[in-house]
Amino acid sequence: MKANKTSRTAQYMALFRALESQRDSNDRLFYDPYAIHFLDLKLRLAVRLSKNKRVRKYISTTIQNKIPGAFSSGLARTKYIDDLLQSSLSEGITQVIILGAGFDTRALRLDFLKSASVIEIDHPNTSNFKIDIFKKRIGKPPENITYCQIDFNKQSLDELAVQYHFDFTKPTTLIWEGVTNYLTAAAISKTFTFISRFPKGSVIIFTYVHQEILTDPSSFLGGEKLLKDLEKLEEHWTFGFLPSELPDYLKQFNLTLLEDLGAKEYRKKYLPNRNEKGYEFYRVAMAKKDY
Repeated sequence: MKANKTSRTAQYMALFRALESQRDSNDRLFYDPYAIHFLDLKLRLAVRLSKNKRVRKYISTTIQNKIPGAFSSGLARTKYIDDLLQSSLSEGITQVIILGAGFDTRALRLDFLKSASVIEIDHPNTSNFKIDIFKKRIGKPPENITYCQIDFNKQSLDELAVQYHFDFTKPTTLIWEGVTNYLTAAAISKTFTFISRFPKGSVIIFTYVHQEILTDPSSFLGGEKLLKDLEKLEEHWTFGFLPSELPDYLKQFNLTLLEDLGAKEYRKKYLPNRNEKGYEFYRVAMAKKDY
């Protein structure tokens, strides 16, 4: 991420959610009336114009040509994580931590989170922008949300936990969406070590990219162009897992892998009638703390 700027990819995800929310109520995966507020003026206009079916088709085609599969993958991924989160809370979890929250609006749009304590952790640039947008366009943030800012070059998650008095006695669901592919192996290990401090029954829902997108981008549709575009944004990807190795990797943190689906699979689950291709390297996993 460029200095003093918010993540451009975070804004793209907000764009995808805002566009989906303009569809008819019987033809959308979810409704996010807040996402549009995090977009720049041109993108907000595009979202409003997308109520027209011809305009919506043009926008979808443009996104598909630029980043094959990202639009439908992002939508299905959002709904999939929503559902995994709800299933974890049905087991009695009352605390949710969102690592690298970006412009995530789950604490606002998901009714089942209103009774939970939600902690959002992000870089000061994105977090401050989000808080400012709340004040200008949405209103006072709900009292159940705590915003924690961290610059990983200066502070660790453990230090942040002391600063904000995190409660490690509560079974907790952690969401780590759209982040691991930007980190180093050491940073990821440190984060999973932090996650392992939470008690038995805690859940981690996270995304990652298939390692082969980094070693052989041509093996995935649109892979080479995507990585070049990310380099221009200074948001280049640095890390991926091999799905076959993930269960053993998680075991060292006392975590058991429960689910692990690629974009092709969760698109089929949630968007069987939208036939986009691409972004198959992006995956969602859920693991549970054993003891």
